[in-house]
Amino acid sequence: MTTQATGTRREQLLATAAELFAARGFHGVSVAEIGAAVGISGPALYKHFPGKDAILAEMLVAISQELLSVGRARAGAAGGGVPALQALVDWHVDFALRHRALIVVQDRDWESLPPEAREQVRSLQRAYVDVWAAELAHVHDGLPLDRGRAMAHATFGLINSTPHSVLLPEPEMRALLTGMALGALGV
Repeated sequence: MTTQATGTRREQLLATAAELFAARGFHGVSVAEIGAAVGISGPALYKHFPGKDAILAEMLVAISQELLSVGRARAGAAGGGVPALQALVDWHVDFALRHRALIVVQDRDWESLPPEAREQVRSLQRAYVDVWAAELAHVHDGLPLDRGRAMAHATFGLINSTPHSVLLPEPEMRALLTGMALGALGV
């Protein structure tokens, strides 16, 4: 198997596991079920991951890394202040709407993460929150860091509520979430 095929299979396993974990919970899904869903045996899954814990860890660490790296890049490209907050909101709304299953898994199966992965995710998430808090401080002169962090967390809660509701078509939901998030941030 080529490296590209292995990478593709890993991505397929991660995406499938995310959907299964979101539907039934981490503890409600077996390695055999994940393998079967992608057309391999449970034992064959161990060629790609040492176990189900490793799948969950890679899944949640990877999304935290992506949120942080893309968030930093978009805020930086926007030049700071209101444009940076708009870029961050657009990015997070887009992520939430494209990755509903990952948001459910992050929220519900956090405690199932191995301790070292949990600390890595926490560290990445703190850095992501601080990207938002720094931009909020530019927009709201004199805003204390802890208040900026609280505003960022509250906005994430609003945006990350999307997996729990599909009341509107995606374009309308995107516009609604974006407007509400910017309003919550005082932009």
